[in-house]
Amino acid sequence: MRLLIAAMLVAGTPAMAQDWPTFGNDPGGSQSSSLNQITAANASKLKQVWVHHSGDVAHEGSATGPTDFESVPIVTNGTLYTCTGMGRVLAIDPATGKEKWAFDPYTARGAEKALYEQPRKAQTCRGVTYWQAATPQAGAVCEKRIFKPDRYGNVYAIDADTGKSCMDFGADKGHPGYVTQRDYENHGPGAYGMGSPPAIVGDVVVTTVSSRDTIQKANHGMVRGFDVRSGEMKWEFDPIPAEHASEVGAANVWSTMSVDPDRGLVFLPTTSPSTDYYGGNRQFDMPLVSATVAVDGATGAVKWSQQIVHHDQYDYDLPGHALLVTIKKDGRDIPVAIQQTKQGYLYVFDRETGAPVYPIVETPVPQTDLPDDKSSPTQPIPQGIASFANQKLTHDNVFGLTPIDKAWCQNVFDKARYEGVFTPPGNKEAVLFPSALGGGNWGGAAFDATSNTLIVKAENLATRLSLKKKTNGDKDDDTLPAIDYLTHPIKGTPYRSEGEVFLSPLGIPCSPTPWGTLTAIDMGTGKLKWQIPLGQARRFGITVPASFGWGSPNIGGPMVTAGGLVFVGASMDGKLRAIEAATGREVWQTKLPAPGMSVPITYMVNGKQYVVISAGGSHRAETELSDATVAYALDDAK
Repeated sequence: MRLLIAAMLVAGTPAMAQDWPTFGNDPGGSQSSSLNQITAANASKLKQVWVHHSGDVAHEGSATGPTDFESVPIVTNGTLYTCTGMGRVLAIDPATGKEKWAFDPYTARGAEKALYEQPRKAQTCRGVTYWQAATPQAGAVCEKRIFKPDRYGNVYAIDADTGKSCMDFGADKGHPGYVTQRDYENHGPGAYGMGSPPAIVGDVVVTTVSSRDTIQKANHGMVRGFDVRSGEMKWEFDPIPAEHASEVGAANVWSTMSVDPDRGLVFLPTTSPSTDYYGGNRQFDMPLVSATVAVDGATGAVKWSQQIVHHDQYDYDLPGHALLVTIKKDGRDIPVAIQQTKQGYLYVFDRETGAPVYPIVETPVPQTDLPDDKSSPTQPIPQGIASFANQKLTHDNVFGLTPIDKAWCQNVFDKARYEGVFTPPGNKEAVLFPSALGGGNWGGAAFDATSNTLIVKAENLATRLSLKKKTNGDKDDDTLPAIDYLTHPIKGTPYRSEGEVFLSPLGIPCSPTPWGTLTAIDMGTGKLKWQIPLGQARRFGITVPASFGWGSPNIGGPMVTAGGLVFVGASMDGKLRAIEAATGREVWQTKLPAPGMSVPITYMVNGKQYVVISAGGSHRAETELSDATVAYALDDAK
């Protein structure tokens, strides 16, 4: 009964149906809304109605480091809650954009000292989480709570009405106001912080950690459940088998989670074990890594799991939560978990048992050329459901802006190894397509229940990568800093990785256009309904006309409404778009202060439907940066 009450509170009773109370609106993360005031017929009348600037923006070279403002706000308790690129939590009036309160762990005080004393650094925060007691007592503190993680491995509990710390949370560990992953065994050095929001199941808040997966014996991807009031740890889940705890790490959950309150389950999209690209030191069975794992929200026990990538040598970690929705297929309503992937495949599982709804076939794949590693002979490939990303690269379809540019890309491609999706990097430079950038990536899918359609975006960029044997010279020293996520020492192994995005000398992708797409898939038949280029590419200060169909690399994802619209930012051109869900036709667009590399949300206040997005850009994508949260509504709405 308690889980049922909690499910109603989180998912929305009729009185709450106009809110957006969790990352994906409902606990299952559908990224859809039943609101229908805004339609294809009137979307052209959308206007900006407010913008909020947090002041928390920093650029490359600053003392804090550059900000990535990717927060997906939530709206509940009469308030819009969001987090900033500097670790603060803000409560905002959802109708006006005016700030109600701000929580800053660097200045909030408890036990006569700063709540947490660490250097202020820029950090990615993709959102916060809301919980309230089944019967909140009026005037009592912390009967409604906001939970927010940070880069140092802490999770803060904040009174949702006042912005004050909940001092009972974590008090038993000597730091009232927060719990920290550093109080527990994490099995290796690493970065314990996390940018994605925790999950709530009943009275348990479920948290994750990040990991340095370029280190062989990095910290494990521990998932922990804490009591929402006291912060007492109720359970922990370790994706690494206990007998191999000292040999390998990572396999963490870096992206968002989803929850099935009726079954009391939390769905974990785990990642690849350390190290990325090289697995010579981890040639043993680890069924819970690179897997969709359903765990009991009360105990952490595994209910079922399905591994998506065997012996991951590609950094094809799971980039987003499994969408817990009900699809219509073969004349039945089937509760499922839909897992998007970087490879562009969709895996659809029965939510109760984990059985594939669309069949999965173990398919032979290319083998590594490294003498001290061994590839899995097969990989599990779904059948009967369309892929949503470009998965084919050839000599003829590589892109070039000019004949010389194209010839350069073809020459590099011809010299490299490429044998399809699961081409492993090794001694010979390999082209990975889709790459670790995706295909699918965080925030990337939404489900429209009215039409039984999955809307999913993709990024279609290739990377070049090889593994070089270390020679113990200065240039191979493990203490040297990494250049980026592709070029760095692979600590604890005999190799270093050398790679880059597959670009021409003009800095333009060699992979075929479109470089970003938005796709609609019928979940009853598995067939494509439509696919369109997403965004407009920019180079040398010039925006390529949309008619070219090149699309744009993208970070973020879509949201779908009962008004028959898909709203999506994500693209490098810094625009927010409304797309007709039935056809893929664009019906509206507007320019944002910076690219909206987040997921839009929608809600209704006083009879007016709002669409809101964080427009912060990304320093990793070298875009403009901003601190803006922007709201739109119909200019003639009541």
